Amino acid sequence: MKGWNNGGALVGRILMAVIFVAAGLGKFSNMTGTQHYMAAMGMPRAIVPPLAFIAATIEVLGGLSLILGFKVRYAAIILFLFLIPVTIIFHVIPDQPVHVMKNLAIMGGLLIVAAQGPGALSLDERRVS
Repeated sequence: MKGWNNGGALVGRILMAVIFVAAGLGKFSNMTGTQHYMAAMGMPRAIVPPLAFIAATIEVLGGLSLILGFKVRYAAIILFLFLIPVTIIFHVIPDQPVHVMKNLAIMGGLLIVAAQGPGALSLDERRVS
């Protein structure tokens, strides 16, 4: 059963990370489009460029942290907190209930990772051993 727990934790972390890494790389590859979208959603134009960069960075680094199992508890908490305003601004206000539910499910997974840790198949666990 221990192998299932460790393998399941690794696969679960990777599956959650895919959405963050893909979204972050997408933002970096089309920063202008990202900024236009953020402004169209009502964000003040003056703060959009740095926020777009910060969002992309959080998504890519947080996702990579989940995949590698490095500083996973911190990454999970940061990504959880990141999803709160993202969900409200980009999904609740424009009334996208499926995206809201998706984000709530991801947030639940992130809280489990934060509480339980990354599992044995992670850089965090290798450093402890």
